Amino acid sequence: MSVAELHGVTKNYGPIAALRGVDLTIEPGELLALLGPNGAGKTTAVRILLGLAAPTSGRAAIFGHHPASHEARLRRGALLQVAKVPETLKVREHIELFSSYYRNPLPLTETIAAAGLKGVENRLFGTLSGGQKQRVLFALAICGNPDLLFLDEPTVGLDVESRRGLWAHIRAFVRRGGSVLLTTHYVEEAEALANRIAVIHRGVIVAQGSSAEIKARASVAGPALTLEDAFLSVVGRNNVNENEGESQEVLQ
Repeated sequence: MSVAELHGVTKNYGPIAALRGVDLTIEPGELLALLGPNGAGKTTAVRILLGLAAPTSGRAAIFGHHPASHEARLRRGALLQVAKVPETLKVREHIELFSSYYRNPLPLTETIAAAGLKGVENRLFGTLSGGQKQRVLFALAICGNPDLLFLDEPTVGLDVESRRGLWAHIRAFVRRGGSVLLTTHYVEEAEALANRIAVIHRGVIVAQGSSAEIKARASVAGPALTLEDAFLSVVGRNNVNENEGESQEVLQ
């Protein structure tokens, strides 16, 4: 069974189609990176899989359950773009509170170690650096001992050292058998972490596969082709195809 899936999912906001017939699966032990320009539908897909939004049509499931169900919530964790916690609580107090929501949470010491927070667990959240705060939010996502982790732009605004540190903790989560859906604007982040990459553009999955497979599919020639080149090629080609379709509709 897939860990999570979208099957034929569309999502409309009035006349705007955020997702258009999306099929996407996450397999056990896999880190799937979802790449796309701003407004491509990445966050909408994550919100539907988290049960925070309902699809207009199609089906979404986590471990065979509805994403908003109690069973699904107990088996997933999330680090979202917009996340705030009280600044006047200590790091350990935040983790202990979040851990209490789950049936079988990780021990406090294991969560602190897995998130790289050893030595700051007794500090107030408001006194931490930006990278440390992001590691606390990562700890809150994993403290419930989830099987599936959603990371929505987890390293935005972090310096290189903090970003690489968080990468190490994400890799460790996958090595322990966890599955991850990562949305990111950083192509190098997707290439460094992902087993598989899906490119979404204007609400449609336009390419997916390993980094090497996406490079091979791209229309850019030459031995120096990077994943970023391939991404821009795939998205640009989709723009051309859509514009041609629009032109044909006008002509008809």
